[in-house]
Amino acid sequence: MHRLSLRTTKTKSGATAVQVVQYTNHKIQVIRHLGSSHTDEELASLISAAKIYIAENTPQKSLFEDRKTSKLLHIDHVRIEGVAHNFARNFLHQCAHKIGLVLDPLYIDLAIMRIIEPASKRRTLELLLRYFGIQYSGRIYRTFKNFHKSKEAVERAAFTCAKQMLSENFFLVLYDVTTLYFETHKADDDLRRRGYSKDHKENQPQIVIGLLVTRSGFPLAHEVFHGKTFEGHTMLGILESFAKIHNTVVPTVVADAAMLSADNIAKLKEKGISYIVGARLANAGPGIIAKVSAALRKQDGAMIRIPAKHGDMVCSFSEKRYSKDKHEMDKQIARAKELIGQNETGGRAKFVQKNGAGAVLLNETLIKKTELLLGIKGYCTNIPAHTVSDEQVAAYYRDLWNVEQAFRMSKNDLETRPIFHHKEDAIRAHVLLCFVSLMIGRYLEISTKLSLRSIRDLIWGVTDVCIRDTLSGDVHTLQSSTEEVMKSNLGTLMEKWKKPY
Repeated sequence: MHRLSLRTTKTKSGATAVQVVQYTNHKIQVIRHLGSSHTDEELASLISAAKIYIAENTPQKSLFEDRKTSKLLHIDHVRIEGVAHNFARNFLHQCAHKIGLVLDPLYIDLAIMRIIEPASKRRTLELLLRYFGIQYSGRIYRTFKNFHKSKEAVERAAFTCAKQMLSENFFLVLYDVTTLYFETHKADDDLRRRGYSKDHKENQPQIVIGLLVTRSGFPLAHEVFHGKTFEGHTMLGILESFAKIHNTVVPTVVADAAMLSADNIAKLKEKGISYIVGARLANAGPGIIAKVSAALRKQDGAMIRIPAKHGDMVCSFSEKRYSKDKHEMDKQIARAKELIGQNETGGRAKFVQKNGAGAVLLNETLIKKTELLLGIKGYCTNIPAHTVSDEQVAAYYRDLWNVEQAFRMSKNDLETRPIFHHKEDAIRAHVLLCFVSLMIGRYLEISTKLSLRSIRDLIWGVTDVCIRDTLSGDVHTLQSSTEEVMKSNLGTLMEKWKKPY
């Protein structure tokens, strides 16, 4: 093959044409016409494209290759092919790897898309192609339904991450339940059943989700129950399973008052499990209420511990809580008086009662009882005072907001609900996928002190623009600045990732 050469020549219009030619029998054969230039910049771009073409089409490379070939692109000879967000995907994939999630890339992609833009599985596949150029088969449901079998492996990774990367000691875990509804009104005999809905979707079937998290709100374990399951019956099984899988002593569990039943307390005592749960003071006898109120004397920060049916009951008084409770009580009394004036009970309106003659009256006894409890919060525990102080009991219980925050993130940011799946395996797989998203999201929030929305905005702001050189046919990728990301706490975290832990 004859050697290719670069040739420039003037055209009749006065422009400079750039060509790739070869000389055969003292004749010039034009192999490729790159175009005509009218400016120095345009000429440099065409010459650069010609040199690239020659280099790519010369079998024997020159020993004296020109390493200073210009990468200059002329605006008239480029076309934007598209914009991608590869930085965001690579960042979240790296995060998943760092917290120990060894899963098929498909499941990691589905999980991170719940952080970026929650959608149906079909819509998610379209977004993966649009944003990252990643294409999966549209028939992922065949394999996705089996994802729930990875539950134990995922939860082992969560435990290890919490212990090694977040320095959790597991002295204390937080437990709560929520409900997730389905976008249908048809229930079945499996998981999807109607029950008490925390989403106020009583007419739609649902499932009940139990979630165990660390004190900082990092998810450790979850379980799926049918929609009619009483939430008080969900806790013990998850705690025992957690201890068995991780070969550890069952930690102290903190839960709200809904978990406080005679049966639950008896089982917790039988298993030797320590607990701190909310006390239903309104259900206590008049004598206990009067005793607690008299001991606290409406002093901000005052506390009292007394023996109770389910261990010790710790009570505290807060002026801030008193103001809030008093405002709510006054509203309810005003509402009750309004209903009494209309001779109506108002259904479940508080402080309204009927006497034996059927007359609607103000419930003065309940008002006095409520007044005594204003500003008072109670907790039940079987942990002795010399082990955990009254102040620590109250502080540990306040940590429950972390599990509530985890549920809010799942339902709002990750849009766990509504669920469109019908089969049990697919439902469990969907919940596990959301659990994986929650792991990634909470790890980032805890590690950076940034909200998930702020994190998403930062990484999404870094884009890749794909530009095609229409002269050479080459495609170049230009990434926007990462300066804002690197100046944030995300940058600090990424620096840590470069080091072994």
